[in-house]
Amino acid sequence: MDLTIRPRRLRTCDTLRRMVRETRVSPDSLIYPLFLIEGENIREPIPSLDGQWRYSPDRVCEEIEECMAAGVKRVLLFGIPAHKDACGSSAWDPYGVVQQGIRAIKEKYPDCYVITDVCMCEYTDHGHCGILHDHEVDNDETLRLLAKIALSHAQAGADKVAPSDMMDGRIAAIRNALDENGFKNVPIMSYSAKYASAFYGPFRDAAGSAPAFGDRRGYQMDPHNRREAMKECTLDVEEGADILMVKPALSYLDIIRECSDAFDLPMAAYSVSGEYAMIKAAGKAGLIDEHRVMCESALSIFRAGADILITYYAKELAQAMKQGELG
Repeated sequence: MDLTIRPRRLRTCDTLRRMVRETRVSPDSLIYPLFLIEGENIREPIPSLDGQWRYSPDRVCEEIEECMAAGVKRVLLFGIPAHKDACGSSAWDPYGVVQQGIRAIKEKYPDCYVITDVCMCEYTDHGHCGILHDHEVDNDETLRLLAKIALSHAQAGADKVAPSDMMDGRIAAIRNALDENGFKNVPIMSYSAKYASAFYGPFRDAAGSAPAFGDRRGYQMDPHNRREAMKECTLDVEEGADILMVKPALSYLDIIRECSDAFDLPMAAYSVSGEYAMIKAAGKAGLIDEHRVMCESALSIFRAGADILITYYAKELAQAMKQGELG
């Protein structure tokens, strides 16, 4: 057959396939989520997240050492405090669990880039992401406390803050607080399009952050909506966000692509606990090749337009990238 154009020519060997790949990835794009629990000498497994652990601040550097050795030099910290109250006061305590963890990591591994989740759900006794009035989250009153949390993280040595609460105006409030207190160069990675997803279940078990009543659909986004994600990202850009994020990742690849095309800021995506747990469980049951599915799902997120991937598979993905399986 006389064919001039043969796309298969560029698939004939591994060397050629690698040469013409459209999507290039690097361990530099990976962020590893870490759970810090208040106390001492704690390293406990998380039943809902096979292979993940909770660490007390005095032991978190054990995990940091593993991350750095794997080539993952960026972590995202979540805190599990001993004390919870209606306003989540432990969240901005200068000696709180996240603040302790930041200082411990920076003292031993100053080159580790530490990002902190800024929210209140793990710290409130009701499990919602802000101050409640008559079972409703008061948006504007919550902003003041979110700014206090972000500032306390920066003062403890955080390199970047990542607000995940989905309150209106939070980026402006945090940016103002940081700038007014000498932290103009601390970036904000905003959970810009965070959907009210069923994929968060294992995380809420891991962080002890399930709401005591109701749900978070009053402030997190409706999964049916696409244009609303563009609105949220636009507002975050106008308020001073440095990096945008879509969460979850796999079920929202269309949102990642559209936001990546529309905005000039770096685009992050969070491959959340439910995505990780499903792959883990299916792999353990022998239903899939866990390693290949891990690589393929991560690749789909980058191909959709993500520049940064937050994932519980960060260490394994970094190794796969180094070995050329994903790069």
